[in-house]
Amino acid sequence: MAKIRDYQGEGITVQYELKRCIHAEKCVHGLPTVFMRNVHPWIQPEHATADELAAVIEQCPTGALHYQRTDDGPPEAIPQENTIRMDPNGPLHVRGNVEIVSSTGSLILNDTRVALCRCGASQFKPFCDNSHIAAGFTDPGLPATNKIEDVTDGETRLVITLNQNGPIGIAGNFRILNADGEVVFQGTETWLCRCGGSQNKPFCDKTHRTNGFQAE
Repeated sequence: MAKIRDYQGEGITVQYELKRCIHAEKCVHGLPTVFMRNVHPWIQPEHATADELAAVIEQCPTGALHYQRTDDGPPEAIPQENTIRMDPNGPLHVRGNVEIVSSTGSLILNDTRVALCRCGASQFKPFCDNSHIAAGFTDPGLPATNKIEDVTDGETRLVITLNQNGPIGIAGNFRILNADGEVVFQGTETWLCRCGGSQNKPFCDKTHRTNGFQAE
């Protein structure tokens, strides 16, 4: 992972990872006196309380922002459900008890919030880096309902497996939401496109085998 920068506040340390930031601006709009794009340093946590900072940071959809409480305040809670939401013409926004692993099973990341590339062009795969804009990736994120099934096992993790030159495997209890927030898939296992070429987005249709997609 890229370097994480720390910004010290009263009772809290704000952590920022530049490469995972896609400028969703939840922070800028949530606390404009703290997160200021045209000021250096751009994060000034002394202008808000620890509780205010924590609440806004937890809205960051990519996980570029995190925090560590240095007072008696609670850490970020792990969401009780795992969700994957399609962003129109953009990434997959994932929330939950997320574990990303390589095709060999090596742990890459544990987190509660990530934005996964689905255009195939990111230079920071598997994470979105806004390359979908220059690549002209288009998908409204409104697929027809695929499958809704009862989830009965007790698995709380959402395990995302990166397959070399192929899709991402999803395992655990999870729901996939379209761009309108409607459930289009509920289950325990599926394969999602990350080459950008599937005709059945967000699901893999094996187009990666013919369009030259490459990713470790």
